[in-house]
Amino acid sequence: MALPQRIVILSFEGPDRYASVGGLSTRVSQLARAFGELGCIVDLIFVGDPAAAAVEACTPNLTLRRWSQWISACHPLNAYDGEERKVLDWESSVPGFVVDSIVVPTAVTGERTLVIAEEWQTANVAIAIDRLARLRGVRSALTLMWNANGTNGWERVDWPALRAAAAITTVSKHMKSELSRKGVESLVIPNGIDTGLHDSADPRLLAEMKEALAGRPTLVKVGRFDPEKNWMQAIDALAELHAAGIDARLIVRGRFNEYTERVFAHAYERGLSVERLAYEGSDGHKVIDGIALSEAQVLHLRAYLDEQTLSALYAAADAVLANSGREPFGLVGLEVIAAGGIAVCGATGEEYADPFVNAIVCDTADGRELATYLRALLENPSIGEKMRRAGAETAERYSWPHALAALDLKIRYIDTVTS
Repeated sequence: MALPQRIVILSFEGPDRYASVGGLSTRVSQLARAFGELGCIVDLIFVGDPAAAAVEACTPNLTLRRWSQWISACHPLNAYDGEERKVLDWESSVPGFVVDSIVVPTAVTGERTLVIAEEWQTANVAIAIDRLARLRGVRSALTLMWNANGTNGWERVDWPALRAAAAITTVSKHMKSELSRKGVESLVIPNGIDTGLHDSADPRLLAEMKEALAGRPTLVKVGRFDPEKNWMQAIDALAELHAAGIDARLIVRGRFNEYTERVFAHAYERGLSVERLAYEGSDGHKVIDGIALSEAQVLHLRAYLDEQTLSALYAAADAVLANSGREPFGLVGLEVIAAGGIAVCGATGEEYADPFVNAIVCDTADGRELATYLRALLENPSIGEKMRRAGAETAERYSWPHALAALDLKIRYIDTVTS
């Protein structure tokens, strides 16, 4: 590969817990590490923890730069708390830093800089970087990409200006179709996952998790409480399984909000018991102990789940419900099959999902559809065994080295049309 040696990633989300809001944090954190492992010098600029160091050398090749900390100190919820102020701060301060502190010095050495800006919050930043790079006479030494992971905030994007400034990319054919509705042409560069996530469940932690589940049919759903995530379908499917005499339970993890109450109210309406495990620490063993003691049909984990505990839960469960109604890529589903679990996906951006080969795919939001597939899975273990084996092969194809090889070729094309 001939990737630029200097790389900048711009994203509100990032590796800090404060900035880990959704799949974007996973994407940019893993992408930055993958570039660094190839020998590239990487700066990840994100809205980080206001109490952490502003600049942190994460690895010899990866530097974390926590931006807007002075604003985040007044908005402690997460990276999007105080979003409007942070967007204005980024637009006024990030372009100058990127161009004058990174692009210009790199150009002097005869090298190129790759800048990848993520989501609507960085659209005007990308436009300003293009403008300033031209003013400094270094635009030919810059590969500038703006990437769409979802449709949120698109009404605020100046599409003609963005198209003139940067190559527009996205993570799936589904998202390419969404952009085409705006009259925007884009390049598809799928996400990847860390190679370390393949069969990543710690054997001892996995054994503890399986012991805690005690052979009871167990479903898992991790994600924000939002109607788009088809929470009601998950609840209805669980109720259908109980009506069929299957004593299944659903373990859920998501940030509490108003919609959470609606989901649990629906569970009560369907005759399901709900319990909340309110442990606020990050000790995976204590989380597992709490799961073992619960007899509820719906168990809400309020605990923080580290990567190892989450992988063990994915691998030990009978199925993980990543059944969103609209999903740009479906990173959770890919992480599930990489961990050795069985993912239940929707039918939009999850292009890695081969129905009933490496994953279960739902075409509707009907709980009865989901229950039908889950019942077949629970009643015939050989189906799940085949899916887990096929999922492992799929995960290998979607590792970051494969994704970066595709990105390298797309960059060569971008440089050809912008030179």
